[in-house]
Amino acid sequence: MTNNVTAIAAAPSDLAKAHFAAEFTFETDCWDVFDALKGEPDFVLLDVRSPALFEKGHVPGAVNLPHGKIIRSKLADWPEDTLFVTYCAGPHCNGAARGALRLAELGRPVKIMAGGITGWIDEGFELALGAK
Repeated sequence: MTNNVTAIAAAPSDLAKAHFAAEFTFETDCWDVFDALKGEPDFVLLDVRSPALFEKGHVPGAVNLPHGKIIRSKLADWPEDTLFVTYCAGPHCNGAARGALRLAELGRPVKIMAGGITGWIDEGFELALGAK
């Protein structure tokens, strides 16, 4: 019996492998960010939400830079090859993608933290409060 899951055949394995492998060049997840933040991370974690939302709770160690304010001059403190990882509220929010696009347009390496704040909380990780 055909249903919406099987009505369209799955991609051949070689295409599926390429697709899923490529996803890791665009995204990371909350657990991997959490684990990396235990040491000296080799990336900058950007919370691209508003300052008000950032103050209510953010990933510890994140820098607040709303996606609409990502411009070349705001990135001057970081070397050109710095990897940025953006996040926003969660899977229902496209702010992380907007921020990632702006960074990519400026020639900066970038990934998105899948899940955002919602994913962070779902993993059981604590949030930091305040402006810093």
